[in-house]
Amino acid sequence: MIESISAITLATHDMRRAVQFYRSLGFDVGHGGESASFTSLRVGAGHLNLITQPDDRTWSWWGRVILYVTDVDALHARAVAAGFRPHAAPRDAEWGERYFHLTDPDGHELSFARRL
Repeated sequence: MIESISAITLATHDMRRAVQFYRSLGFDVGHGGESASFTSLRVGAGHLNLITQPDDRTWSWWGRVILYVTDVDALHARAVAAGFRPHAAPRDAEWGERYFHLTDPDGHELSFARRL
């Protein structure tokens, strides 16, 4: 039986920019960093990994990573204060979560949510 996700890995063309983006949202680096080709960020008991890809490697919309956070509104305010542009203000969804979406510098869609 599948118990959990250990990690998800997202591609980046610019590790420094990607690490700075995630750190500004409160992620902690567990391995790697701005000058590494592979970085692992802590997400609860799991990880969000970043791997550098060459400029000729492209991707399009692939899906969305949904991350549960303690306070959706506080994280939204932090993202806006850092100069990021979430897709919309936090809202309560009919499926029982409060959430907002934000796209990282490499085009990966993130959803930050909390159960109501």
